[in-house]
Amino acid sequence: MLIINAKIYTMAGSVVDNGWVQVNGGKIAGVRNMDQPPESSSQTIIDAKGKWLFPGFIDAHTHLGMWEDGLGFEGDDGNEDTDPSTPQLRAVDAINPMDYCFTEALEAGITTVITGPGSANAIGGQMAAIKTMGKRIDDMIVKAPVAMKFALGENPKTSYHGKSQSPVTRMATASIIREQLNKAKRYEEELQAAAKDPELEEPEYDAKCEALIPLFRKEIKAHFHAHRCDDIFTAIRIAKEFDLEYVIVHGTQGHKATDVLVKEEVDVLAGPVLCDRSKPELKDLTPANPGILDRAGIRTAVVTDHPVIPIQYLPLCAGLAVREGMDWESAIRGLTIVPAQICGIDRQVGSIEPGKDADLVLFDGDPLTLKAKPSLVICNGQIVRE
Repeated sequence: MLIINAKIYTMAGSVVDNGWVQVNGGKIAGVRNMDQPPESSSQTIIDAKGKWLFPGFIDAHTHLGMWEDGLGFEGDDGNEDTDPSTPQLRAVDAINPMDYCFTEALEAGITTVITGPGSANAIGGQMAAIKTMGKRIDDMIVKAPVAMKFALGENPKTSYHGKSQSPVTRMATASIIREQLNKAKRYEEELQAAAKDPELEEPEYDAKCEALIPLFRKEIKAHFHAHRCDDIFTAIRIAKEFDLEYVIVHGTQGHKATDVLVKEEVDVLAGPVLCDRSKPELKDLTPANPGILDRAGIRTAVVTDHPVIPIQYLPLCAGLAVREGMDWESAIRGLTIVPAQICGIDRQVGSIEPGKDADLVLFDGDPLTLKAKPSLVICNGQIVRE
């Protein structure tokens, strides 16, 4: 496939005002100006006629396929709220790719998402990075696990208060997280010791500890659900104690503590911004938050938290952030390369570069406006909307 005469926002350098993108075997094979023609011409040619070409959009925090569209308990597989510490749970065992919202994501140009457990538990389980095109989750995985989900603040308290079970305070939530991380750390140390000394026995298998080992090896990051500043600071404190690479998810009050977040070099998956203040933690919600964070020098991506905000409105959320002061290019980066970098999948997706997945979306103009709708969506080199 060869797309010609496109204004290409590569997210890997300057904009190519009039160029072509070559796709081969589901990967991007080349990107250049039109005055440098490709070597091969035996391919399907798509004339973009000056339209704007972007990498497929990425929503870095969703629960897509975990809460199925239009269903109640039958399709609710996001919160195993019977135990506040469930790191062994895997999102891939609950995602239903047949949920219609996957189609809506593709139609909006969203080709990759991070999805996984909700925030009822202090430790919710393993998040997955997946493509939005496919029938079987095993064929859609970009990286799984991609992160471990932790939750601080109001949600775990609310979930377990009614059960007369811990945690019912922020202290207990943090304590549960620390206890489980300490157990996992000791478990890994015992495994390493047994590997070095044949006279030592390995510890008895522990699924929870096994699931947390990739955190200590920095193979995945900790994603901390945190809205209020005090919860954000607790996440930072715990991450430092255990030397974890981490990301703040939501960061609703982040605009009130940009100096601290800059100092700590925090990454934020900001959102949702297109919703009401439905609980006390959201009293300071403002669509200006992503722009304030970005201008302060904090690496920021825009997210929907689907199904809180239906996933197809991700570009609209970014457009709202622009209306409230976010730089337009930063908003585009916050839908493409920045979430890919934050989540550690930027070698595969997030920009238009040779060797990366051929996830591409074509618009008549600015994709962050209310009337914008893709005229072409390509995922893994396959046309899914035209």
